[in-house]
Amino acid sequence: MTALVATDLDRTLIFSRTAMGEEQFACLAPECVEMYQGGPLSYLTPDSRILLEELVARVPVVPVTTRTPAQFTRIMLPGGPFRYAVASSGGRILTDGSDDAAWRETVERRVASTSATLDEVTAALRARIDERWVRSLRTADDLFCYLVVDLDAQPADFLPEWQQWCGDRQWMVSQQGRKIYALPQPVTKSAALAEVRARLVADGTLPADAPVLAAGDGRLDTDLLEYADHAIRPCHGELHEMGWNRPHVTVTERPGALAGEEILRWFTGPLGDRHM
Repeated sequence: MTALVATDLDRTLIFSRTAMGEEQFACLAPECVEMYQGGPLSYLTPDSRILLEELVARVPVVPVTTRTPAQFTRIMLPGGPFRYAVASSGGRILTDGSDDAAWRETVERRVASTSATLDEVTAALRARIDERWVRSLRTADDLFCYLVVDLDAQPADFLPEWQQWCGDRQWMVSQQGRKIYALPQPVTKSAALAEVRARLVADGTLPADAPVLAAGDGRLDTDLLEYADHAIRPCHGELHEMGWNRPHVTVTERPGALAGEEILRWFTGPLGDRHM
């Protein structure tokens, strides 16, 4: 039996040098998969490259990321190009690299009917920050916003208060390293993946009873992991710090880029084999 595999990218399969850590960076001979402003930005290990290529050859794999389409296309991900990818945390479905306008329209209707506007949220955010601890405030894909912060200077009470304010207005907040995201609650990775799955079933690529296997490391991945029949998360990152666990979610034994390798082995290993 086949399966549908959906995986987050940053801090799940690919890592910056900082996120990987100097010890792993020195020992694992990581391969650059993303250049930005003339320099290397993201890496994966040689074993991860081989495992991902093998996985893509066996089953449908859908990259699922909070990155915008432009940011996603910077990544030279092994096994690509991918028939489907989910970008902007579910705000975009890319089909053979092209944006699906109908899906975007669906997302915009859902957001307009339930959530505060992006302008309202960014205005409230600007009123709460200053240059002593915020490096930049950015909007992404005309859909959500995020901060790049100085972790050492970030006020301890900012995140819980901001999460409360946003939650009251049907937005959610996630901190992943130096970035603090705020997204409308209807924008989810799982909703976009469910649409992709329905299309794959409809065209005969995927059996209707094929399970979904998923991986992710942050709060913005929780709905994706909940949606999956079986899932895995690394023993690092936001979800690990939250102590987030579910009966059907495996936790890796190793952190960093080694967790990425472990995740890919899990997809193709004993558990995955029962569903492929």
